Amino acid sequence: MADPASYRPQTGEIPTTPGVYRFRDPHGRVIYVGKAKNLRSRLNSYFANPAGLLPKTHAMVHTASSVEWTVVGSELESLQLEYTWIKEFKPRFNVVFRDDKTYPYLAVSMAEKLPRVQVMRGERRKGTRYFGPYTAGAIRETMDTLLRVFPVRSCSPGVLKRAQASGRPCLLGYIDKCSAPCVGRVTAEEHRTIAEDFCSFMGGEAKRFITRLEKDMAAAVAELDYERAARIRDDIAALRKVFERNAVVLSEDTDADVFALYDDDLEASVQVFHVRGGRVRGQRGWVVEKVEDATTPELIEHLLQQVYGEDSDNQGRIPREVLVPEIPSNHHELLEWLGGLRGAKVDIRVPQRGDKAALMSTVRENAEQALKLHKVRRAGDITVRSQALQELQEALELPVPLLRIECYDISHVQGTNVVASMVVVEDGLPKKSDYRKFSITGAAATDDTAAMHDVLTRRFRHYLQDKSAQLPKSGEVPHPGSGKVPSSSDDAALTGAKARFAYPPNLVVVDGGQPQVNAAARALAELGIDDVYVVGLAKRLEEVWLPDSDFPVILPRTSQGLYLLQRIRDEAHRFAITFHRQKRGKAMTVSALDGVPGLGEAKRKALVAQFGSLRKIKAATAIELTAAKGIGPALAEAVVNHLAAAGASGDAAPAVNMTTGEILEF
Repeated sequence: MADPASYRPQTGEIPTTPGVYRFRDPHGRVIYVGKAKNLRSRLNSYFANPAGLLPKTHAMVHTASSVEWTVVGSELESLQLEYTWIKEFKPRFNVVFRDDKTYPYLAVSMAEKLPRVQVMRGERRKGTRYFGPYTAGAIRETMDTLLRVFPVRSCSPGVLKRAQASGRPCLLGYIDKCSAPCVGRVTAEEHRTIAEDFCSFMGGEAKRFITRLEKDMAAAVAELDYERAARIRDDIAALRKVFERNAVVLSEDTDADVFALYDDDLEASVQVFHVRGGRVRGQRGWVVEKVEDATTPELIEHLLQQVYGEDSDNQGRIPREVLVPEIPSNHHELLEWLGGLRGAKVDIRVPQRGDKAALMSTVRENAEQALKLHKVRRAGDITVRSQALQELQEALELPVPLLRIECYDISHVQGTNVVASMVVVEDGLPKKSDYRKFSITGAAATDDTAAMHDVLTRRFRHYLQDKSAQLPKSGEVPHPGSGKVPSSSDDAALTGAKARFAYPPNLVVVDGGQPQVNAAARALAELGIDDVYVVGLAKRLEEVWLPDSDFPVILPRTSQGLYLLQRIRDEAHRFAITFHRQKRGKAMTVSALDGVPGLGEAKRKALVAQFGSLRKIKAATAIELTAAKGIGPALAEAVVNHLAAAGASGDAAPAVNMTTGEILEF
């Protein structure tokens, strides 16, 4: 890896004007492109203290071997040049939104002399209009329906050439689903007009065409041309079938693209709904790896650049409104740039209320579900799991394969109701039957490091006990020649003992940095365990800490091993939070009946069920209290004395649910 000081430019050499800069690796490849309002300030931030940089930036400046910049006249020019270079060089450290290729698009090749409508996947082509995406079945049905009204050419170049050479149209020309420009039924100009009408209909102008056909049908009826009127009637029905396939979500004059984003530490999922004429005409999705430590406004800026900058044919594609979850960075420059591409004003805004805000919520839910599905598929891939385990073993320099990993997390609120969780992963998959939870009290609950030490001590003390329980005592192992055979009950006993804590992990992961790791390692050392390895994952910078190490291990942001660690850590956090909420919920219900000797939860519920409220219980005599199920004379007397003592001391208080503030005494 290169030393950033070896190629750092002199501060005085860097201009203070807006510009775009490029980092190159030793092979001359561009690995990062960025823009800045002040080039000197931005570039100096990369070199001032390389050791304190975020992991992504640290990896980038140490991978690069040179940096160069280009001065531009304005921030708008820097935005345009940055996008151009990202598109040209595809730098590995820039965020790149990869389109979801799962769904096909309806495409019209307007750049051809005789435009062709077809179903397309993959990379977008210049001069081609795209509509969708659709599901595979829906797009075929839509195309087949529309061709009867807009008979655009849909044949391949080979079929077109054969028809032109023979003077006979293909089958679609005979059944009136193609206007047959190949044999001169219509001119090239007339065929292009049909293709433009097709695009206008798909772009949301369906009402105009339906109205025109209704007038033609009325004219045909007036002329007593009932056959033509019937054909037009069927055409209208076909258009309405396509038009009504999408539900109305906004007013009919609304043309907008609605973007939403859902992200975690490693990846971001983006969804966009294309609304034309108040109806959702298409949907697209991306999942992007967050190689950069970009904020949401920066991600949205890059997203809009790539979505609207990938085609030269933007006039019909960029809507009047672009709805986003947050205003992107360089907002004014983006507005000017998009307005120039569209040839008219574009408004970028965040919907606050009403139907548009509701649709934004729906789009965000789609983005969340898409990211979850992506992670589930990624986690379920055995090849990816094997790669993650191998990467982790190599990065941590461990001599054993990671067959079993355990992760621990501490959860509390300002030191109260301290709990811990233990989650288990075997062969890269969670083993929920082995999950455990711990309540922490006393001196161990004073801070996170003491709690972590306590939990690891308890867990591995159980491991040592279960391990010793499985070892036969002296004199119990039969000699090979004795003829004594262990019974099935012995096997059952061993299985029962082994089901608790007797399986040791190869790696222990703790949620935290160096203090938590050292506390966990100390707990294992005190128990004499030296074959279990410990690491910690610090959430802020996703650093991996080893015991007694001054510097963390930095895994690449795209590493499958880091992704596995994060997934385990997040699962441990979820499990701990769930247990903490359960415990806190029980602790937050305070009642004057607490503390009565011999009065457990079941008998408290019986009293409340019998009398209806704490006030009536206080007013009852000991004899009356015995009417409740399970309450004898002695316990009834104890309840009366406890409530009387509490009232006399002034400590009596109504039962209160501290979570909701609800007064439980009526």
